[in-house]
Amino acid sequence: MQGDQIPELPIINFATIQAATYNFSDENKLGEGGFGPVYKGMLSDGKDIAVKRLSRSSGQGLEEFKNEVTLIAKLQHRNLVRLLYYCIERGEKMLIYEYMPNTSLDAFLFDPIKRAQLSWERRQNIVGGIAKGLVYLHEDSRLRIIHRDLKASNVLLDHEMNPKISDFGMARFLGGNQSQVNTNRVVGTYGYMAPEYAMGGLFSVKSDIYSFGVLLLEIISGKRNRSPHLPEDAQSLLIYAWEMWCNGRAMELIDPLLAESCPTSEVFRWIHIGLLCVQQDAADRPTISFVILMLGSESMKLPQPTQPGFFFARAAVESDKSAASAKICSNNDVTISTLEPR
Repeated sequence: MQGDQIPELPIINFATIQAATYNFSDENKLGEGGFGPVYKGMLSDGKDIAVKRLSRSSGQGLEEFKNEVTLIAKLQHRNLVRLLYYCIERGEKMLIYEYMPNTSLDAFLFDPIKRAQLSWERRQNIVGGIAKGLVYLHEDSRLRIIHRDLKASNVLLDHEMNPKISDFGMARFLGGNQSQVNTNRVVGTYGYMAPEYAMGGLFSVKSDIYSFGVLLLEIISGKRNRSPHLPEDAQSLLIYAWEMWCNGRAMELIDPLLAESCPTSEVFRWIHIGLLCVQQDAADRPTISFVILMLGSESMKLPQPTQPGFFFARAAVESDKSAASAKICSNNDVTISTLEPR
């Protein structure tokens, strides 16, 4: 196994993971993502772990896996989930992460009962933590990292409900003086993908900003971008938010659970920031460091937002049938693994 080892991260053997997860029992299964199931485990020293077991049908080869692990191992920030070990043995490829006891943001945000635990102060903390994690990825790490799949299910919550961005299987870095990259293989999730990326395969820090903007509006409203709980004529949260903004009714976006407890002016400002992040033209979207400045300032004058990029908001609604038949997405927020741009 010496030739397969990755110097940046400790390796752990299959038998140890098998014992920690009670042979990958269903009782220990936390969920399943686009690349395979995730299990809770406990090591012999009592340490809780989360084990991401890559499906053999994921299409990810050994070299791709090693490159991914090498990339993730270099990322160290309090708002990024920490990768502890990896395992390449018996034809298996596994990533072992720190365990997040409160699972993911979507488990709270879109649950009618659990959402009550997300007070305005807690949502502020979650948004701020996600933004700080993105600042590290985009500006402060040794490599400029584009996550490419930022969404509520990829934000995990620790025991104090602090957010940590997870799932870097689709992350890519920009080298040298690159500001954007074009790819023929588009990956991501319907509703969170920037139009220039979905349509042309062009990704940059601004495509992550678009995803952040969608997520910010979801956190404010408690509704998914594509949700049956939106008004009948609203195809997506973005379209609904834009229409409410233009009609002077933006405050109708607020989660009813927050209506009596949150400061109106602050929420209105955050809606404004969310709309700035999802503008059609990537050049008009702010950087994440500027987003943090806007979130933290009550006096800063904000530019007026232009129309959001609606491409995937419309296309996903109109093409559910064909997308399902192509097996590139589903209604439960599963990541698209491959999508050829036009």
